[in-house]
Amino acid sequence: MRKDKEKVREEVVETNRVELKDTVVAIKRVSKTVKGGRTMRFSALVVVGDGDGHVGVGHGKSAEIPEAIRKGKEAATRNMVEIRRDNNKSVPHDFIGSSGASRVILKRSPEGTGVIAGGPVRSVMEMVGIENIRTKSLGSRNKTNVVLAVLDGLMNMSSPKEIAAKRGKTTEEILKTIVK
Repeated sequence: MRKDKEKVREEVVETNRVELKDTVVAIKRVSKTVKGGRTMRFSALVVVGDGDGHVGVGHGKSAEIPEAIRKGKEAATRNMVEIRRDNNKSVPHDFIGSSGASRVILKRSPEGTGVIAGGPVRSVMEMVGIENIRTKSLGSRNKTNVVLAVLDGLMNMSSPKEIAAKRGKTTEEILKTIVK
């Protein structure tokens, strides 16, 4: 997640009162060369969410796969953020999220469209609870960067209320321009 942006919103989410689901996006075998040879470890990328606008991404590394997944799940629950959605369980507006060399286009869709997305992006959308969206992944296809790009795009979206306040208009005027 990008710390250099002033607009990044991170709110502490009470994880003990919500039912969390998790998805393992990627498991990689990584090695480190030491004096006696190579040491093998496993790295797991885990997405955790409640399906109601809260999501977290975590990365765990261990000598065993189950332990790496557990560490990733703990990291993801510590990094939970709240995501804005509109009434038809889509994003408020189109946006491009980026992380590293990966960019992901998130496009608002009408009711009944479903989730049109690739593997890592689909995992994040299911955990957030977004049901109608079209996405396109551009640049690097690295799963970690794609997931972080989606999270960047979702966290930096503005609600119609915030946009109206910035422009000095009413929320209804903003919603009329979005619908057209």
